[in-house]
Amino acid sequence: MTSTNVLVIGSGGREHALAWALSRSPLLGALYCAPGNAGMAQVAECVDVGSDPSSVITFCQDKAIDFVVVGPEAPLVDGLVDALEDAGIKAFGPSRAAARLEGSKGFTKDLCRKYNIPTATYARFDNATDAKAYAAAQGAPLVVKADGLAAGKGVVIAETVDDAMVAIDDMFAGAFGTAGAEVVIEEYLEGEEASFFALVDGETVLPLATAQDHKRVGDGDTGPNTGGMGAYSPAPVMTPAMVEATMDRIIRPTVNAMAAEGAPYRGVLYAGLMITESGPQLIEYNVRFGDPECQVLMMRLRSDLLPVLLAAATGTLNEATLDWHDEVALTVVMATRGYPGTYAKGSEIRGLADAAADDDIEIFHASTTADGDRVLATGGRVLNVTALGRTVAEAQARAYNAVDKIDWPEGFCRHDIGWRAVEREKETLS
Repeated sequence: MTSTNVLVIGSGGREHALAWALSRSPLLGALYCAPGNAGMAQVAECVDVGSDPSSVITFCQDKAIDFVVVGPEAPLVDGLVDALEDAGIKAFGPSRAAARLEGSKGFTKDLCRKYNIPTATYARFDNATDAKAYAAAQGAPLVVKADGLAAGKGVVIAETVDDAMVAIDDMFAGAFGTAGAEVVIEEYLEGEEASFFALVDGETVLPLATAQDHKRVGDGDTGPNTGGMGAYSPAPVMTPAMVEATMDRIIRPTVNAMAAEGAPYRGVLYAGLMITESGPQLIEYNVRFGDPECQVLMMRLRSDLLPVLLAAATGTLNEATLDWHDEVALTVVMATRGYPGTYAKGSEIRGLADAAADDDIEIFHASTTADGDRVLATGGRVLNVTALGRTVAEAQARAYNAVDKIDWPEGFCRHDIGWRAVEREKETLS
């Protein structure tokens, strides 16, 4: 088979993990990342091609790119895959119409209602007055969500009605930009959250390994929501029976619904789930790999990633299979102090080579840049320190041992990633 030249779009930890996995493929030709980061530069050539589709297409034509893997949600929602395919370039990710599953929480909730997909009860609002009246009538706790893309931060769990009122005012006042022009208010679901991923080619659905992430910034799942402070795979709560229930009640019905709506879904479908007493319920969909869940999935993936992504893009997923390492993978996000609020940029990170010396450790960069031999932090979530282990406890210990070797006074992390799974292991052994 001829080699395949690949361009990965994005600059975060998710894209570094994807580029790292793709770089190991014997089918790979040249690998480019746009714009990439200091970590991605170790496995690919980082290029600045601009964000508009025409410049991406020109670059692909100049470099004979065969396949584009789009990492983040924004270019998917904006229709980059449509533009690439119109130019005759294969791309991994959903069309603009299918990407509405993430681009509009209201669209997804309406789809669930129409096709009887289990999710929290909800209402949609385009003004604060009606939203507040609904919140007051429902009582707390409630979940208030900006309808559009908000970088994983447009969700407020309101434990009191007053909290809900503040969240509603903030969103309509522009706290999340245009994402909050419409607001969705949902009932609060009790249970345990889990992340479920499946590759889809429009018809065929191929489940990936399970994962669980930690959204809150502080130990013990406290503090405000973030884009994710750590994750591990597999997720013990996702038993084989729960996986099958999720496929039967949520994933396959959604894929069928999107086809029926004239927007067949291709790419990776990421369901944020709440595992309740009545079974899995959909919290929300994302139309790309999770971040930081992608990092633990790529660590556990035994199969070649490139052909399976191509199969999803070209409608041949029924011929694909996936194999996984039995080990547990766990990743700890290191963030700049102040995140998810205001934080300073440009601090130097030292000790990365020493921290990653163990074969069971990979450090995926999320927001870094190279300044000569120095690595500088350029964002909120900056590093994903990822480890393999025979158990969650072992993977956790290895990851935090690596964290301790990183010299970055301006950074911080949670110290309890994987705590639920570790407790489960202790209970099993006792």
